[in-house]
Amino acid sequence: MGRVNDSAALRLRQAVHRLQEATRERVATGRGPEEADDVVGTFSTDGALGFDPLPLLQALHDAGSRAVVIGQVAGIMHGSTELTGDLDLLWDGSPEQGRALHDALAATGCTALPELDRPQVTYQVTGVSGDLCTPALPWGDMDVMPCLARAVSTRDPAGFDIRYVDLDDLIRMRRSLSRPKDLRRADELEAFRP
Repeated sequence: MGRVNDSAALRLRQAVHRLQEATRERVATGRGPEEADDVVGTFSTDGALGFDPLPLLQALHDAGSRAVVIGQVAGIMHGSTELTGDLDLLWDGSPEQGRALHDALAATGCTALPELDRPQVTYQVTGVSGDLCTPALPWGDMDVMPCLARAVSTRDPAGFDIRYVDLDDLIRMRRSLSRPKDLRRADELEAFRP
């Protein structure tokens, strides 16, 4: 696992603040992240209201989880300016890591712990919801298992590490999904390659 400079954690904190400012006057519509469209994404859903993934990310660290942030939160950590309303995670599907995920979810207010026996399940905790994905989930022609080993890490100012998908892997994930928002975001991410 590589380590990048800690500006990734600061970018995430700044994005959470921008998102809270951008949604301060927004009224809930009852539209959840699962109803996001393929163009705007979850920022246009109620998932963006009160969005704060940091407590869950700290709980993952504290529980010893090796889950990796994927999706737009990872994009933000790499420099994307688009906001989001969910936190998606990739994990290896092992029983040990399943226990760590359950511990982190319970510590952050999840009252209905998801069964982790499928390639993709949804979760909801205080401040954030999203998908928990394993490499068994179809990603087009991409094998995402190596993404877990190539994940990078950043240290949050509060003293915990956040693992997130490597930039090249995130771009490949975006392109393999091929939705309009993913292709647009992949193009944006190309500019952040060294």
